[in-house]
Amino acid sequence: MLYYLTKRLGLSAVVVGLVVLVLFSMLHLIPGDPATIALGPRATEEAIARYAEKMHLDEPVWRQFLIFIGNALTGDLGLDVFSDRPVTAIIMERIGFTLALVGAGMGWAMLLGIPLGCLAAVKPNSWIDRITGVLSVGTIAVPSFLVSIWALLIFAVHLRWLPAIGAGEPGDIGDQLSHLILPAFAIGLSWVGYLARMVRASMLEVMGENYIRSARAFGLRPRRVIFGYALRVAILPTITLIGMGFGGMISSTVFAEIIFSRPGIGKLIFDAVMARNFPIVQGAVLVATSLYILVVLFSDILIAWFDPRVRESL
Repeated sequence: MLYYLTKRLGLSAVVVGLVVLVLFSMLHLIPGDPATIALGPRATEEAIARYAEKMHLDEPVWRQFLIFIGNALTGDLGLDVFSDRPVTAIIMERIGFTLALVGAGMGWAMLLGIPLGCLAAVKPNSWIDRITGVLSVGTIAVPSFLVSIWALLIFAVHLRWLPAIGAGEPGDIGDQLSHLILPAFAIGLSWVGYLARMVRASMLEVMGENYIRSARAFGLRPRRVIFGYALRVAILPTITLIGMGFGGMISSTVFAEIIFSRPGIGKLIFDAVMARNFPIVQGAVLVATSLYILVVLFSDILIAWFDPRVRESL
């Protein structure tokens, strides 16, 4: 287990390093001077020179990259162009809203998708299986930004059941939860289909194993066979999908946070790109990517913990 954990941590560190290198290269491949682009065409030469010195833009590119990596390892992601505040502090103020949205979206998708997939596998080729299949494919095919727009128009504008924009009043848990329902529904809907299809396929494979047939032959109750034996094994591939889903939702929150005006990482990146605020873009993308890799790493470790075959295969 220690060897597997060390190997996964090493691969994760390499991926993060490559992401930082690609992101840093893309920002510096944009035509024009980064200082002039960030400050605008009306900035004076003195302001451009001060900004370039503060951001180390007067250094060679390779040295800028090493400085950024060294500062990032200590938690220093630079300074905001406009407010001159630390980028790390700005991101920490927003990251809680994004994590709450991702957790709520994947949470309700798991509560609905896993039982649907399990029910469809227990009764294959039945009307329940067919309806589940249609619903799964339908939810997967609809993009999250379209669900966000229609949910906003129907439930907030037309029916006025839920608030339309914002994240709720600070300290008011009920108001914050009510503002969380629509965006969580929008980003989690497609993952209901993904989880249902994955659980169904895994359950069908496990239900044909010899130990499941033996358990049925010994007269064990169907509920115990399904939930006590079959689902415990069939859920392992789904753990990987859930980990990838958490990471994928971090990118999906961009549309939901823009449409519902939620102060999260996605909206922060969007606003920073529109304002040419490169330190915010670099820091926020790095944090979002690191979160994705950490969640996937955690799901891989869980699978290796529950399934020794994964550890032995490496």
